[in-house]
Amino acid sequence: MTSSSAPTVKQQLHALIDLLPESEMETARRVLEGLHATAASQRYTLEDAPVDDEPETEEERAAVAEARADLAAGRVHSHEELKRELGLA
Repeated sequence: MTSSSAPTVKQQLHALIDLLPESEMETARRVLEGLHATAASQRYTLEDAPVDDEPETEEERAAVAEARADLAAGRVHSHEELKRELGLA
């Protein structure tokens, strides 16, 4: 029995890089470095964020209760619906 495995995303990226003309290599490098820096920056920020040690306010408790009631009643919108409503899709 033979199995044909689909290429991984990393393999697909390598293949795309191999197909790029030499004149686009510097642009591709900068894009990938920027993506890496952004991901590393977000990870660092989340890992080093202080724990929220402030007590929950009555207003926050009420907002959470309202959100849970909306969810239970089905008063929700999908990400795609919100994007359409806001003109982003």
